[in-house]
Amino acid sequence: MSEQSVLVPSVLTEENGSARSLILNRPKSINAIDHEMATEIAERLDEWAGDDAVQAVVLYGAGERGLCAGGDIVAIHRDASALSGNPDSTDIEAENSPSAKFWFDEYRLNAAISSYPKSYVAIMDGIVMGGGVGVSAHGNVRIVTDRTRLAMPEVGIGFVPDVGGTHLLSRVPDGLGLYAGLTAAHLRGADAIAMGLADHFVPSESLPAFIEAIGTTGVDAAIAEYATEAPESELAAQREWISEAFAAETISEIIERCRAVGTEAATKTADTIAAKSPTALAVTLRSLREAANDATLEDTLVREYRVSLRCLLHPDMAEGIRAQVIDKDRNPNWAEFSEAGVDAFFAPLPHDLTFPA
Repeated sequence: MSEQSVLVPSVLTEENGSARSLILNRPKSINAIDHEMATEIAERLDEWAGDDAVQAVVLYGAGERGLCAGGDIVAIHRDASALSGNPDSTDIEAENSPSAKFWFDEYRLNAAISSYPKSYVAIMDGIVMGGGVGVSAHGNVRIVTDRTRLAMPEVGIGFVPDVGGTHLLSRVPDGLGLYAGLTAAHLRGADAIAMGLADHFVPSESLPAFIEAIGTTGVDAAIAEYATEAPESELAAQREWISEAFAAETISEIIERCRAVGTEAATKTADTIAAKSPTALAVTLRSLREAANDATLEDTLVREYRVSLRCLLHPDMAEGIRAQVIDKDRNPNWAEFSEAGVDAFFAPLPHDLTFPA
């Protein structure tokens, strides 16, 4: 059972003139998204897509801490521990796990958001990580604020960016997307704008009035009234050395190039990457480079689904979550890296991710 009473839904809906709001409602866990929530969001979006009275959908999170901190990591840890702890575990067993069934529906939701036929306004305020990026950054109207802290932090737990994250990051120029994916760095609202991961900057104090205006005067008028120019991006200001360093072919070469830059920021970047799961880093690097050539988000999501299930079977994911979330000793014991083993993460599954006709 989720943290919420059965009498308090984990996704709330509100009617506001010509707009409908979806409110992620698990504030104690920073609105971490679970299977039930993904299913509810998909059902409401499908319902409103055919309702002529609805002109826009607005997504935001309950509480003061953020839109969404990601998926239910503790639940995923249970599956990763059970599967990776059994050397006889197979793809079929991974496919039948609760985590895989959640991802199957979550990734289909990400694709549906990317092609939603009406204005989908994602309020990316506060913490927006992992699954929170999946339900926001694929929308057609993406709002960041002075409080935004956006990240794809998967490599820090022995996982690989998913929810279409490799699709988004692979299209960010000058190596900044690779930087974000391999370091798990927290991006501010200004960074997200500069990287093309968000569209408009609205001061957090203006959000209630902005959301209200969407339902009364429409999305374009609300943006015209409340959006402001974003501050300068501190990350984009470093694009010269990042572009050069992250153009290297391998993780070890990227780390070497960062160290060769010699600045405090570049050296810290090298140290940050070196502390992550070697396997997750190598798989992430390949995922991002392959995603850059994908014709559609769906193509990327099929690959991400394969990789996610193989992460359940690899010991680094269970170990990474243990170290960062369960025991919180921040001292993961990563498995020995095998370059030859990377290919297995990308092989077709017995039952690959599919999308509705």
